[in-house]
Amino acid sequence: MPPQVRVRNGALSGSWESDVAVFRGIPYAAPPVGAHRFGAPQPADDWDGVRPAVAFGPPVPQSDAFGRGAPPATGDDWLTVNVWSPTPDPAARLPVLVWIYGGGYTVGMASWPEYDGGHLARDGNVVLVTFNYRLGLEGFGALAGVPANRGLLDQVAALEWVRDNVTAFGGDPDRVTIFGESAGGGSVAALLTMPRAAGLFRGAVAQSVPGAFFTPALATAVATACAAEIGLEPTVADLADVDPALLARTADPVTAGPPAYESMLFAPVVDGDVLPATPWQALAAGAARDVVLLAGHTRHEQRLFSLINGVLGRVTPEQAAAALDTLAPEGARRYRDAFPDAGAEELYELVHSDWLFRMPTVHLADAHTGRTYLYELTWPAPGMGGVLGACHGLDVPLVFGNLTSGGPAALLGDEPGPDAADLSARMRAAWTRFATAGDPGWPAYDPGSQLTRIFDVPGDVAPYPEQHSRQIWQHHLFAPLGQ
Repeated sequence: MPPQVRVRNGALSGSWESDVAVFRGIPYAAPPVGAHRFGAPQPADDWDGVRPAVAFGPPVPQSDAFGRGAPPATGDDWLTVNVWSPTPDPAARLPVLVWIYGGGYTVGMASWPEYDGGHLARDGNVVLVTFNYRLGLEGFGALAGVPANRGLLDQVAALEWVRDNVTAFGGDPDRVTIFGESAGGGSVAALLTMPRAAGLFRGAVAQSVPGAFFTPALATAVATACAAEIGLEPTVADLADVDPALLARTADPVTAGPPAYESMLFAPVVDGDVLPATPWQALAAGAARDVVLLAGHTRHEQRLFSLINGVLGRVTPEQAAAALDTLAPEGARRYRDAFPDAGAEELYELVHSDWLFRMPTVHLADAHTGRTYLYELTWPAPGMGGVLGACHGLDVPLVFGNLTSGGPAALLGDEPGPDAADLSARMRAAWTRFATAGDPGWPAYDPGSQLTRIFDVPGDVAPYPEQHSRQIWQHHLFAPLGQ
């Protein structure tokens, strides 16, 4: 018999997959269209009878960034959750892991195969939840008269749904851990500091946290440029009737500073309300001190983007100089002094990796006043000729255990070997132990000892390895971009 549960909105029927009960496409909020478009998420409607929960809900409208293809429009019930449970029994009270996908706040969907939660749920004896949230202008565009950071408000609504309903799937609402990578890691960092998210989780895993958060002025400039692409103003009145798929394709890069250099269109907005301050500022002031934090990054974050942008192995001295002048806290000198033997390619990679993800992640660990753990993934990916090292996104297939399905699995090669399987098992065990006990299995981090788990073959625990970069960035504030 298919597994059945009853949540607050009605009864659900799922499916059994490799001894795990799976429920897909469950609404956690009303479709954000019509009167609800560009607004905060609203409660989902109840339903009669038993609702089939065997197919993912439609993905949110999005562009074709990162070459994965814009998904077809298959409906407007975008705000749905998916649940994997080894024991869908309310008495089980298992720890809960809630995944937040990345994608530059412009692309992503919970239905991508790399986010299948079967391995984590079964091997770690946890309930695994994934969900969709609004992206691009729908989720992060600054429009007058509506709340900022609607994508983050969707995430809060999903966590409220977990609080109210996860017991039916065998989960414990008092043992919820959120985790996310890239923009998902940035979302985790934001949720740690959002008053609306307080009390909804007790643990947080922030993987490859981006340092980009926008001022309202910069977010408004981006929204204005995007609306102008279709001859409109960035107002709800002008945009309310525009096809969401069309709106997702309107994109005009920012024209100044690092966001322009990185063609960065959207990021959480430090608006003083939904997001009162940057995560680094808020954590240093004591926010989320009662939440246990696990943070980390990969060693060669930039290499994947260098491959996508066609510059891997081809970086010129002029490109390296432009990157250093644009991104480094004090220009090129500090990097050239710290890495005197580095050529143009290495300097380009280092400053990008540091500005994008490595130093924001370490600063997050430094700022957190509660118990904190740090890791760095240094194992080089064997796929694509082995040229990508421990690049951005490599942690996703390893943490989920999906070594042969989904886009990032290509980093592991056609037939992942025993090293990949062993490392994946160790990372899954650390993440589920963290969700279960608040301890991933190595000593806690503090800015003095800087003890860091190095995920490699064989791996080690050592002081944080990237000391030259840390010294260069030690006084950088990661203030909102645009101020």
